[in-house]
Amino acid sequence: MNTPLSKPDLNREAKLKAFDRLLTIMDELRENCPWDKKQTMESLRHLTIEETYELSDAIVENDLNEVKKELGDLILHMIFYARIASEKKEFDVADVLNGISEKLIRRHPHIYGDEKVDGEQDVKENWEKIKLKEKGNQSVLGGVPKSLPALVKAMRIQEKARGVGFDWDNQDQVWDKVKEELNEFQSETDHQKQMGEFGDLLFSLINYARFVDINPEEALERTNKKFIKRFKYLEQESQKDGKQMGEMTLAEMDAYWERAKKL
Repeated sequence: MNTPLSKPDLNREAKLKAFDRLLTIMDELRENCPWDKKQTMESLRHLTIEETYELSDAIVENDLNEVKKELGDLILHMIFYARIASEKKEFDVADVLNGISEKLIRRHPHIYGDEKVDGEQDVKENWEKIKLKEKGNQSVLGGVPKSLPALVKAMRIQEKARGVGFDWDNQDQVWDKVKEELNEFQSETDHQKQMGEFGDLLFSLINYARFVDINPEEALERTNKKFIKRFKYLEQESQKDGKQMGEMTLAEMDAYWERAKKL
């Protein structure tokens, strides 16, 4: 069995003290604050989703100070859920932490057991196979959350299929598939069928992005932010020139857009 080599953490005591402080504050708020006393898992759910997106924004912006703040908000939510569950005598934060620790040990047999791996892909494949056995899913795709946004869901579906060996051999094959799907979309005239072909095209593009190590969600979000920045420039600069959005010609707007691209 492999024995993990851990470097001594000189700040471990401070980290444990900080975690204990948060647990104490959570207990005090739950017992004394009217708002905190009222919360349920259901009422916190949408707030947790919002906090997750705020963390995502901070990561995309590479704003590490905001990342730190948003991580704090998410950790608070995790502690909150565990506190509510402990009141129901279901589980507590120790159960949560021990549970994830045990799962990590089980799913890293190349670290905590005698499994041999040859790189990152072997690790991913082992993870999916072990997960499939643990959960008893009848399908490899059974663990993909139904409520995931479609683009992220497509990424996870493809990753899970690859984890059991169902994948293209090389990126050239995937690019040929992209071109095939593009041709099928362009030649379709029925609107409903066009929608299906467009979905196939997006799915194949996401697949290609995976092969060239691009996260399509991150790539699209970067483009969104770029468009917003340039469009705001168009609005602001045209207003300075006494022009109104909605009253300019496309050529006039394009002139501002080209200037924005040079910034």
